[in-house]
Amino acid sequence: MIIGVPKEIKNNENRVALTPAGAKELVKRGHQVYVQHTAGQGSGFSDDEYTAAGAAILPTIEDVYSIAEMIIKVKEPIEPEYKLIKEGQLLFTYFHFASYEPLTKAMVENKSICLAYETVEKADRSLPLLVPMSEVAGRMSIQKGANYLEKPLKGRGILLGGVPGVLPAKVLILGGGVVGTQAAWMAAGLGADVTIMDVSLPRMRYLDDVMPANVNTMMSNEYNIREMIKHADLIVGAVLIPGAKAPHLITRDMLKEMKPGTVLVDVAVDQGGCIETCKPTTHENPTYIIDDVVHYCVANMPGAVPYTSTLALTNATLPYAIQLADKGWKKAALENAELVPGLNVINGDIVYKAVAEAFDMDYVPVEKYLA
Repeated sequence: MIIGVPKEIKNNENRVALTPAGAKELVKRGHQVYVQHTAGQGSGFSDDEYTAAGAAILPTIEDVYSIAEMIIKVKEPIEPEYKLIKEGQLLFTYFHFASYEPLTKAMVENKSICLAYETVEKADRSLPLLVPMSEVAGRMSIQKGANYLEKPLKGRGILLGGVPGVLPAKVLILGGGVVGTQAAWMAAGLGADVTIMDVSLPRMRYLDDVMPANVNTMMSNEYNIREMIKHADLIVGAVLIPGAKAPHLITRDMLKEMKPGTVLVDVAVDQGGCIETCKPTTHENPTYIIDDVVHYCVANMPGAVPYTSTLALTNATLPYAIQLADKGWKKAALENAELVPGLNVINGDIVYKAVAEAFDMDYVPVEKYLA
């Protein structure tokens, strides 16, 4: 198969979808790998390293899209890329369709095959290609939140871990999944007073068992959230409904109940956000303030630490990329059920129900293409 790796063009996105080591694994199996000039530079990988691994370098993004049968990316295509995607071309990347209708419509119109990292799913309902970036984003949420709590950045002017004789900051985490768990570990390690809210009692029992003493769990409901936000210094939104838009757990009116300088970090922003006042921001302009509350809503948080993120992501995606390259998307999906829910759009049909429901569009069961 001919595989293309374009350079990411989203604002401050420095990750790359394939490392030189990954390219070598694909080339060993007889596949042709084309990498756009300087695509790996932001993650610390030179063109020379790719050519040494057997890949070929192409000068432009247009060249990569025009030659490839499968495109491997990190982030969803953005508008300048829409016209480059060909009918029947396989795109293997994060899409988060349910949060952005123009992207969904563009992929329907170009009749590509869209296999989304974030909805590839194991039998135990875990999301193997979302986990590594969720781990990075969860840890970064505390790193960034602690930074924006500083007064020069319009925060409360509070040190996350406090000092002897001064109480630490209160951190509230909405969601006890991968993001929430990683955020809690980081916040607890820095000495904060941490509360994780979730709707699953089994999950909270697990977290109570493994977390240090400065982490508490609490049932997530509107009453409890309204009470907790009055005292929180840093709030992390870490809610995920696979493939669907995140629910708004913090509404616009709740901001007035928060202390001035409270920091909100919405890690769910690429799925629409679990904070109503959330809107996607960039690493270039990461925050904005509403009602004296600092909002950090960067949609590609792991892009700020591209070396770590690229290695973590490709460790997870490469085995699937090899299956897709070796067998083609249809045979790979028939032989590996984990790939089936990853299929979101095929030949102009939306085959992932939550995406179709998000925009009231027609849904076609994926079985139509796997029969």
